[in-house]
Amino acid sequence: MSAVLDHHGDHAHDHAHDHPHGWRRWVFATNHKDIGTLYLLFSFTMLMIGGILALCIRAELFQPGLQFFNPELFNQFTTMHGLIMVFGAVMPAFVGFANWMIPLQIGASDMAFARMNNFSFWLMIPAALMLVSSFFMPGGAPAAGWTLYAPLTLQMGPSMDAGIFAMHILGASSIMGSINIIVTILNMRAPGMTLMKMPLFAWTWLITAYLLIAVMPVLAGAITMTLTDRHFGTNFFNPAGGGDPIMYQHIFWFFGHPEVYIMILPAFGIVSAIIPAFARKKLFGYTSMVYATGSIAILSFIVWAHHMYTTGMPVTGQLFFMYATMLIAVPTGVKVFNWIATMWRGSMTFETPMLFAVGFLFVFSMGGFTGLILSMAPIDQQLQDTYYVVAHFHYVLVAGSLYALFAGVYYWGPKWTGVMYSETRGRIHFWGSLVFFNVTFFPMHFLGLAGMPRRYADYPMQFTDFNQIASIGAFGFGLMQVYFFLFVVVPMMRGKGEKAPQKPWEGAEGLEWEVPSPAPFHTFENPPKLDITATKVIG
Repeated sequence: MSAVLDHHGDHAHDHAHDHPHGWRRWVFATNHKDIGTLYLLFSFTMLMIGGILALCIRAELFQPGLQFFNPELFNQFTTMHGLIMVFGAVMPAFVGFANWMIPLQIGASDMAFARMNNFSFWLMIPAALMLVSSFFMPGGAPAAGWTLYAPLTLQMGPSMDAGIFAMHILGASSIMGSINIIVTILNMRAPGMTLMKMPLFAWTWLITAYLLIAVMPVLAGAITMTLTDRHFGTNFFNPAGGGDPIMYQHIFWFFGHPEVYIMILPAFGIVSAIIPAFARKKLFGYTSMVYATGSIAILSFIVWAHHMYTTGMPVTGQLFFMYATMLIAVPTGVKVFNWIATMWRGSMTFETPMLFAVGFLFVFSMGGFTGLILSMAPIDQQLQDTYYVVAHFHYVLVAGSLYALFAGVYYWGPKWTGVMYSETRGRIHFWGSLVFFNVTFFPMHFLGLAGMPRRYADYPMQFTDFNQIASIGAFGFGLMQVYFFLFVVVPMMRGKGEKAPQKPWEGAEGLEWEVPSPAPFHTFENPPKLDITATKVIG
């Protein structure tokens, strides 16, 4: 037996020096850390592309009249901005976090299916290229809005087909990533780590992965029916042939609403790791947090038609979706109060990760409240498709998902790169982002209340002032993210900065802080043993 163990030790030792170098290391990557890095770099690239499209939109809306783009191109910008941000930036970023952190947090040596992991990343590259190159196809990019509503989709040029194909590939990638995450979490936890001892980030991703597997095929169905309507003479959504465009909306939002939670649940997990670390207290109400996350996921399946109050739904239907939507505020409120209770009387310090986590709490709660307002059917009749809706979901997604992602980069970045970021630069990034974000999106609430419709390239004179404020804020916000990449991320990737200790944060807990910084290529080849009573590492 000892001979076998010795041999195993040698093998592990050889392995550490044996990892591939140069381009092979990245193209054939099967290591969860490398794949996580690839996902994060890919998502940042897409964030920049989607951001440029957003700035084109805001430049056009700086004043009334048509400045730079014709309305058709403007619609292409709004459509592609949405698709690229949702499927190219936010989702892959969270998958990058999952790849990096889940094996480290549960004491696994890697993800369960290493080659599938590689495949699910590389599928995203052709899909992203296809999405972006649709601008150069005859008739330009799809211009039906990111929701791709029929019957507009039946009138788009060939880029629509490229878009559908790209969405299929991205969906396949998501499903593979989800299977990997579920199998890793359920089968590869360190001995002694029960499900209820897992870090909340692992929990939120486990639930998110189930959501993804449930809803990605629904999206695939909707866009496949669109494709057959376009080319094979079916009439699913074509009213001229007896089809129903409203049916498309039902199918799309049955995917689309859980999708919104797919983009926020991992953010909850990141924030639940950071707030206890900087409050130097255990997370308040761990069990209730797990149940709240599960409740949000389950409820997300019965609220889809709150996006459709104005489609001629019977009053009974409107009432059901209204109350079901308001119900989601309960588990969400549980989470927010648990985070506040965690900070209550903690010895808090406000390093950059905590700044972003608290910023997340503040701005995400605002987005949640405007969501609660929109859940009211009679109010939504007025606000449907106005800038109020744009303000609401950007508060949830930019200030929700994006802030949590930034918080996670500052929090775990030292573990990834082995160097500390510059605290001053982190603070500049935070305060700049917070101020410019609110300058951009807060006025949109007023625009929406005053009746300005979204996705319009032109508007009446009375909306000028708020639009100018929003546009100036948008350019400021965009520049802050460029600053973040050039002055925070690049120096860390190049190893510039003070060396990070194994555990850079005094209050941080979890297995990821038991490995050196930077995390070595192979970790936990022999799983750590956890004490059953305490979550302290023994071996």
